[in-house]
Amino acid sequence: MATIDDYVSRVEGTCGAEKDVIVVFKYDKKDEAITNILKKAQVKNKIAGIIFELTFQEFSFRLYTSGKAIFRSIKNRQELNNLLASLLL
Repeated sequence: MATIDDYVSRVEGTCGAEKDVIVVFKYDKKDEAITNILKKAQVKNKIAGIIFELTFQEFSFRLYTSGKAIFRSIKNRQELNNLLASLLL
């Protein structure tokens, strides 16, 4: 069974009330991660086909076709892990 670590290369930034967290997906899994996320999240805006502004549950974030996602206002690592699990697995 797949885990979050199968998809995520690294997490940059700090969690907190108004902090943005950058999640970088592994190069060999980024296309699969992007496909999974786009199936589950609601697309609010698409910019030039390379940036997707999305919402999922009460979270808003941007997804880049380069394999990065920027999540807004993530409170802690557990919340981020739960969100990634819902989107990726």
